[in-house]
Amino acid sequence: MPMCCSTLKSAINSVETSKRSNLKTMSNIAKMTETHRHEPKEYVVAALYKFTPLENFESFRQPLKDTCDSSSVTGTLLLAKEGINGTIAGSREGIDKVLNHIRSIPGLSTLEHKESYTEEQPFLRMKVRLKREIVTMGEPDIDPLASVGTYIDPKDWNELISSPDVILVDTRNDYEVKIGTFKGAQDPNISSFREFPQWTQHNLPSDHNQKIAMFCTGGIRCEKSTAYMKALGYKDIFHLKGGILKYLEEVDPEESLWEGECFVFDRRVSVGHGLKPGPYQLCAICRQPILDKTGNGGGYSTQECDTCAKEATPQQRKRAADRQKQIDLARSRREKHLGPAMKKKPSQGPAM
Repeated sequence: MPMCCSTLKSAINSVETSKRSNLKTMSNIAKMTETHRHEPKEYVVAALYKFTPLENFESFRQPLKDTCDSSSVTGTLLLAKEGINGTIAGSREGIDKVLNHIRSIPGLSTLEHKESYTEEQPFLRMKVRLKREIVTMGEPDIDPLASVGTYIDPKDWNELISSPDVILVDTRNDYEVKIGTFKGAQDPNISSFREFPQWTQHNLPSDHNQKIAMFCTGGIRCEKSTAYMKALGYKDIFHLKGGILKYLEEVDPEESLWEGECFVFDRRVSVGHGLKPGPYQLCAICRQPILDKTGNGGGYSTQECDTCAKEATPQQRKRAADRQKQIDLARSRREKHLGPAMKKKPSQGPAM
C-alpha cells in the first residue's frame, strides 16, 4: 500500500531527529574522551609559603590568578603584606609555570615549596585571596622576619623531642590533632590558631629557659608561634623545619615517632608516611575527619561522625543527602562535582 505524503514526511523527520541525536551523543562522547585524554594521570600538589614584605600585594592577585587558570592549576593562594601562603595542584607543567610566575614576584625569588602526588585532583577551583595575614594568629605585632625559633631538620627531630627536658607542643587545631600527632606532644585543644597565644600563657612554664619544641603541618604556623614565644622572652624555642609533611616524606616509618595520619586542607583529607593519601574522609554533615569504614579515603563520606549521629537535625541530614546526590550524579556523568567547596572548621585559609 503506497505511503501518503504526511506519513512519508513524518518518517523522514524521525530519521533526521535520530541522526541529530546520535551525532550529539557522539560529540559528547568525543568531548569527554578528549577531556580525559588531557587530564594528567598524576597530579602534583605543591604546598608553599614565604614571609616577605610584599608592597602593593593587591596588584599581584589578578596576574597570578590568570596564570593559574591558563595552566589548569587549582587550589588556594593567600596574598598579604607579610607574604604568600597556599597549596595548589595540577600537571607537572602547570605547577612549574605557576611556581615560576610566583618566583618572578619581587621578594619571592627564593620561595621554597613541598610536593606530593595524587591520582585525583584534590581541589575543585582556583582561588587567589587578599588577606591581612597569611596565617591568622591575631597578633599583628609578631614579625617572623625579625625572630623565630631554631629550625630542626626532620632527621634530627626525633633526638630533640626524645629529650626529657623538652616540652613538645602541637600548634594545630583540635580536629587535626585528633587523627594524628607526635608521641608525647601536648595538645592545646584549640579550635582556631587565634586561641594559641592565650593557651601558651596559661599552660606553659613561666621559666623562660625551658626548652620548647613546636610543630605544625607545613611549618607556617610555627613561624608565628615560635616568633610569639621569642617575643615573650623564651630563649630555647625550636620548630620542625618543613613541618609534619616534610617529616613524613623523609623519615622512615620504622624510625618514626609520628602516630596516626596528618590532616591536609584538600580533598585527600589526610596523608601518611611517604605522603600517601590516608583512610580519612569528612563527616557528611559537620565535615570533621572520620575513618571511612570501607577503607577509602578522601572527599565526603556518606557516614556521620559520632556527634552528628546523635545531634544532627533533619535539615542538616537533608542538606548532606542533597549534596551526596549531586556528587553521585556528577560521578555517573564522569564530571567533577563543583558544589560547595570543602570548608575547614574554622575557616582560616590554607593553614600549614
